Amino acid sequence: MRTVKNLNGTTRPGKAVRPGQSGLAAETFGGLFATMALAFVMTLGQADVQADEAIGAMDQVVAVKRDSVPVVIQTIIDDKAVFATVRSTDKAEARARLSGTIVDLKIDEGSQVKVGQQIGTIVDDKLKLQMVSLDARIKSASARWTKARGDLKRGRSLKRRGVIASSKLAELQAAYDVANSDLKSAKAERSVLVEQVRQGKVLAPANGRVLKVHVTKGSVILAGESLATIAANQYILRLELPERHARFIKKGEQVMVGARGLDPVEKAVGVGIISQVYPELQNGRVVADVEIASLGDYFVGERAQVRIAADKRRAIVIPKGYSFRRYGLDYVLLDQKREKPLEIVVQLGEPVLLGKGKGGVEVLAGLRSGDFVVRP
Repeated sequence: MRTVKNLNGTTRPGKAVRPGQSGLAAETFGGLFATMALAFVMTLGQADVQADEAIGAMDQVVAVKRDSVPVVIQTIIDDKAVFATVRSTDKAEARARLSGTIVDLKIDEGSQVKVGQQIGTIVDDKLKLQMVSLDARIKSASARWTKARGDLKRGRSLKRRGVIASSKLAELQAAYDVANSDLKSAKAERSVLVEQVRQGKVLAPANGRVLKVHVTKGSVILAGESLATIAANQYILRLELPERHARFIKKGEQVMVGARGLDPVEKAVGVGIISQVYPELQNGRVVADVEIASLGDYFVGERAQVRIAADKRRAIVIPKGYSFRRYGLDYVLLDQKREKPLEIVVQLGEPVLLGKGKGGVEVLAGLRSGDFVVRP
């Protein structure tokens, strides 16, 4: 029997305790306390995880609302601005097929022509006289042919009646054959003369633009001489680069072609393809041809700005419009998630082109991969 002290200082009898019962109670109480503590810790952990997820979702919503983009390191091409000359792939000469005087000239420098189009007329006055002479010969040969044919018909009729001999009929047949051949020969000569007159029409040998007209109306020209030079087919850009760029120029690579007037690359007319790289250096320069479809109104010999790839490297690029300038410095807004965006100073480089033709700008200092920038 054990006694228990009350709060007022008096004692009262307590319950008897079996041996080992007090240790068991203590162990039971300790296990219960540990279980409650573990449950409390697990509850706190789940609350923290849910809170983190909610904060992450809130950050994503805030980032979307702020129109922020991540800062990543990309591979960019270091390009170099060079000049190319507009050339034609082929040059065709519109040559005269007849000697004579040019009485009509329908083209001038810069005129667009199509294959088979008449660009001039050449007349030889001697052909008219020869035509008159041949017409007279044909008329005479036709009269002889008519007389020989009539004689042959009468001779055959007389031969059937036995009036003339066979030798006489043979003579009439020979005379008819000679007259017939003379008539055919005169007509053939006239056909040749008509063709010569027709060849006085000078036709364009190909589609293209007239580069130079070598004659004037009223001048005399000989057969085989050129009336005009025509830039046939499409135009190309001829690159002549220093020898050190030879290892970067490859067939099939793309180049940016600037607009007319040597405007910057942001106003490029399009993308060209290197169609041919010539294996021989000319005066220490590598020569290459660039094909582009939008050179129809360029002048042959006109220079255009072209940006070619010189090397590749890794750099930080942000889209165009995510930086602003103030007091002579370039700034970007750094996304601080739940806090207000922070203005930081950055050092910008040259403009670059991102995917799908979008513009961007290189960041030399001030940002690192993993940051988020907000559109100002």
